[in-house]
Amino acid sequence: MADIRSHPEQDEEHEGASPGELLIEAARRNNTDLLKEVIDGCKSEEEAAKLLNETKTVLGNYVYHEAALRGNYEIIDALLDHPGFECDPISRIEGDTPLHSAIRYINTMFSESPSNQDIQNFASELISMMIEAGSDPKLKNKANLTPYQLVDPRNEKLRQQIQDAIDVETMRGDYIETRDEYDEVVDGDVGSASDSDFDPEEYRREKERRDKAKRENGGA
Repeated sequence: MADIRSHPEQDEEHEGASPGELLIEAARRNNTDLLKEVIDGCKSEEEAAKLLNETKTVLGNYVYHEAALRGNYEIIDALLDHPGFECDPISRIEGDTPLHSAIRYINTMFSESPSNQDIQNFASELISMMIEAGSDPKLKNKANLTPYQLVDPRNEKLRQQIQDAIDVETMRGDYIETRDEYDEVVDGDVGSASDSDFDPEEYRREKERRDKAKRENGGA
């Protein structure tokens, strides 16, 4: 995507624009240079984070939503790198998180070419980046839908990816809760639970064992 600030007529177009308006433009155009200009104009990281987290369109979408609705990977990557950036702002109309917004974009692309491997790879990388940065795949919008439920049912690969992320997060919570209970009843030098103790692979295997046991017991 060409830099919209590289042409004199476009520079004139942005003269007098507020920092918030420039942020929205940067998000919509995938323009990381413009984003950097706005952030560099802030007096501190905290001021920049406040601007990034509070800027909204007239329809109530945040900067993150505007980028996610267009699948603008580079600008999303840059936003997520900023200290203090909020990963789960809620849009006013749909009650969507940016993860919902990204799914809406992916659904449109997928419906046009469901067998396109490049689209599937892009979708996987985008959603993985967003979840790893802190986007919560369990949050529901105003229609009571999670991002998983919003995914095109034909896109089985993406649905499984999001479900795996939910399972890992759930198991991490179960693990920490179990360790906390253990720490309360055991005396001595037992340390408290921490995220660094969590092994996703180990807990995936444990989940498989639990599921198998439930099936053998008739789903009880």
